[in-house]
Amino acid sequence: MKEFILPELGENIESASILKVLVAPGDVLELDQAVLEIETDKATIEVPSTVSGMIKDVFVKDGEKIKVGQVILRVEEIEALPQSTKTIQTESKTVSKKNKKAVTNQQTQPSTITEFKLPELGENIESANVLKILVSVGDVIQKEQGILEIETDKATIEVPSTIDGKVIELLVKEGKKAKVGQVVLRVEVSTRQPTQVKSEKKVEPTESVEEKKEETIEIVRGSATAVIIDNQPAITLHSAPAAPSVRRLAREIGVDINQVPGSGPDGRIRMADVKAYSKKLHEQQISASGQVGIKAKPLPDFSKFGEVERKEMSNIRSKTADHLSYAWSAIPHVTQFDKADITDLEKVRKGLSTIAEKEGTKLTVTSFLLKIISSALKEFPQFNASVDIEKKAIVYKKYINIGVAVDTENGLIVPVLKNVDQKNLFQLTKDMNELAEKARKRKIGLDEMQGGCFTISNLGGIGGTYFTPIVNSPEVAILGVSRGAFEPVYKDGQFIPRLMLPLSLSYDHRLIDGADAIRFLRWIVTALENPSKFLMQ
Repeated sequence: MKEFILPELGENIESASILKVLVAPGDVLELDQAVLEIETDKATIEVPSTVSGMIKDVFVKDGEKIKVGQVILRVEEIEALPQSTKTIQTESKTVSKKNKKAVTNQQTQPSTITEFKLPELGENIESANVLKILVSVGDVIQKEQGILEIETDKATIEVPSTIDGKVIELLVKEGKKAKVGQVVLRVEVSTRQPTQVKSEKKVEPTESVEEKKEETIEIVRGSATAVIIDNQPAITLHSAPAAPSVRRLAREIGVDINQVPGSGPDGRIRMADVKAYSKKLHEQQISASGQVGIKAKPLPDFSKFGEVERKEMSNIRSKTADHLSYAWSAIPHVTQFDKADITDLEKVRKGLSTIAEKEGTKLTVTSFLLKIISSALKEFPQFNASVDIEKKAIVYKKYINIGVAVDTENGLIVPVLKNVDQKNLFQLTKDMNELAEKARKRKIGLDEMQGGCFTISNLGGIGGTYFTPIVNSPEVAILGVSRGAFEPVYKDGQFIPRLMLPLSLSYDHRLIDGADAIRFLRWIVTALENPSKFLMQ
C-alpha cells in the first residue's frame, strides 16, 4: 500500500480548499494523473499524483479544507493486486507462448550511466532554486521532458532533459539551490537499440490487447513488472499537451492553456510558450487601453527585524484587493470636495422619524442621499454610464441601481439597491438595512452585489473630514460622505452654528470633466440644503 499526501503548494501556503475530487476508489491511478482540483489564496490548480496503482481509499471530500502533508488517498500497487483485478494480464490468454519470442529482450542489452547537469540559464545566472522535481528514481525519461521546475532571480522555468533513459539517482532536493553545471541526476542509457527475434509463426492479437488499442503494452518476461507506455498522460487526455507545472502556471497568470501554441515535440506546450502567449495578450491589452501594469516587488524578510505574524487573506479581502488595484490603475481618478449645510435636513429627518418607526425602520442621511442621487443621475446621465475603452464607446444606463459600501468583519462589501428611483424614502431605508444586515452575516447573494451604477461610501458614523474614495469599476463615480459637524457659518451679517456635511466625489476623468463633476456635486449639495423643496418634487 502507498499513501498520497498533499504536496507543498508554495511559499507560506499551508492549506487549500477542495473544489473537486477527480478520482474514486477502484480507479487505476497513474503517475501525474490529476487527483484533486483545489483553491489556494493564490490560484486554482490541479494536483497531480506522485503514486500509481489501484485506489483503495479516498480520505477527502469536495468542499473540505486540507493541509499540506495530509493523506489524500491510499493505493495498492498493480503488482500486488490479484490476477482478476490487474489491467494487464500476463496469462497465456493475453500474451501466448507463440509471441513470447517476439517480445523485446531488454535484460541482455548493454547500458551506460550518463549524468545530466544543470545547463546554462542565461547571462550572469549562476544558480537557481529547485521548486519541484518532476521525475523520480525508476522513471523512464525522454528528451525534452521536463525534469525540474526552478526559479532564478528573473523567472520560473522548467528544465527539459537532453537525454533518454531510466533515472537511477537524483542528486538535488526540492527547496535547495542548484548551481549551473551541477549534476542533477544520473540516467541509465541503453547503448544499442533493442532487437527482436523473429517468430516462426504469425502472432494473432488477443481480445484483451484489442480492447486496449489506445495503449502500447510492453511486457518483459522474467520481470514481475508490467510496463504501460501511454503516449499521452492521463492528466492531459483530450486537452492541451502540457505538463502539470505548465498548466498550473497558465492558471496562475490567467491564460487559457488550450489557446497556447506549443513549440515542443508534437506541439507540446512549454513554460516559455505560456509566458510568450501571456506577454502577447498583455501587449494587446496595453495597445487597446493604453494601460501599463506595475510589477509587484517581493517583500523583505520582516522576521529579521522582529517578531511577525502572517495570516492568509479572506476571500473577500483578496477579491477587494484585486478589484481596487485594477480600478486604481485603469481609471484616471479626480476627486472634488464640498460641504453641504444639513441643518434643515436633520430637522426633517427627526420630524419623519415617527413615520419611519411605524414602517419598521430608521431614517439616516444615506437614505436621503439615495433618493437625491437617483434624481441627480437623471440630470447628469454621464454619471450613470460606463466606458468601453476597447471599443471606444460609452454605455449609458437607463436604470438606476446604487451601491452602498458596508463595513464587515471580513472586509468591504457593496450591496446594490435596485431601481432606487422607483422607491420612496422609507422603502429605500428598509431595503438598505436588510442588505447591510445580510452582508454582515455573510448571507448576501451574488446578484445582490451586481448591477450598480453609482456607489455611496459613508464613513460619517466613524469620523473623518474628507477622503478620496476609489471608483468602483465599471462605474464612473463614487460619493464619499464624512462626519457632519457644527461650524460657524456667516449668514445674514452674522456667524451662526450650522451642521456641515463633508462630501468627496471621485470620478473617471476619461468620461467626466471637472466642470461637470462640480455641477453634479453642487446639485447634490443644493438638494441636501433644501430637503422640503426636494421631497415635494
